[in-house]
Amino acid sequence: MVAEAEMICRQINSIQIVDVPCSYTSGVAAVPIIEESTTDISCSKMEAKPTDPIPGGTIECSDLQFVPTIRSGSYADIGPRRYMEDEHIRIDDLSSYLGSICSCPTPSAFFGVFDGHGGPDAAAYMKENAIKIFFKDADFLQTIEADDVFLEAVENSIRNAFLFADLALAKECTVSSSSGTTALTALILGRLLLVANAGDCRAVLCRKGEAIEMSQDHRPANIPERLRIEECGGYIDDGYLNGVLSVTRALGDWDLKFQESSRSPLIADPDFRQVLLTEEDEFLIMGCDGIWDVLSSQQAVSLVRRGLRRHDDPEQCARDLVAEALRIGTFDNLTVIIVCFSPLDHRQSSPRPQRKLRCFSLSAEALCNLNSLLGGNGS
Repeated sequence: MVAEAEMICRQINSIQIVDVPCSYTSGVAAVPIIEESTTDISCSKMEAKPTDPIPGGTIECSDLQFVPTIRSGSYADIGPRRYMEDEHIRIDDLSSYLGSICSCPTPSAFFGVFDGHGGPDAAAYMKENAIKIFFKDADFLQTIEADDVFLEAVENSIRNAFLFADLALAKECTVSSSSGTTALTALILGRLLLVANAGDCRAVLCRKGEAIEMSQDHRPANIPERLRIEECGGYIDDGYLNGVLSVTRALGDWDLKFQESSRSPLIADPDFRQVLLTEEDEFLIMGCDGIWDVLSSQQAVSLVRRGLRRHDDPEQCARDLVAEALRIGTFDNLTVIIVCFSPLDHRQSSPRPQRKLRCFSLSAEALCNLNSLLGGNGS
């Protein structure tokens, strides 16, 4: 049974939300945090100073005039599981969805992948309420100056949204206390790409064909996560948090969390990575762990890049990536979002093959015979 992502616009508390019904391998460098000087994030005079060099990350003069064109595609599949617990949303034009609530930089977009566990309730709640949760306080979007204060405000707003959603799941009567979900979001404001993650979904940026991971997998095998868990009184048993959960950060799962005032081994705090997009940045892949269990970040980037060069269709690329994970033998639900940063016709066209001409020579006798056959007079 295959389900294809479909976007439906609903009205909740006067805020439009996007309803998307569902139709470890790494070895790649992580993106460092980028600091910026005071400027308009949608303006052509943007400057950026990375704290550490990004592979191929030198910003040229032409990059300062780059304005991304956002278009996306998505696909979800139940895979070999009995139930579908993944949800996702994608909004290519955030300003249109928020309407008069705020004035976003241009372009603006928002994407999210929610990989549920313990039933679909927590992930479904996040899908239904994502825009209300993440943009209930959209004051930070009113600022057009992308200085450190603005960037901190954006980050704090998204962090508070994760924590608010976690508490909301505890109070939501329709969501079981044993139900939880990972959460991966990507917010684009002008040239700023901000990725927030809690769990083991992953976002990967393609820069000139190279995979750059924009999130960290929160799993018990992660040493810093293991140390944090042990400091909070938790433990890892056979690769599972407290012998139960395969992730170390998630929303919900309140039967595994302490009271709100206590620090639990399982937390909802997201990690952040941000970058200024340039002409070298081709697309972003967001996927649940069903993809990354069987494909490396570089393998996924290479597959999508080949597809975009053939047909330039991000939704078809999402389908192809899911199909490849199924072919290899993933055991989980599958959800993929592909976000492109260039217009539809901006792709390398393959040169058309030229017809080869072959030359022949004929003897005098052959020419005479041919002339006779054609009704000539032999002269």
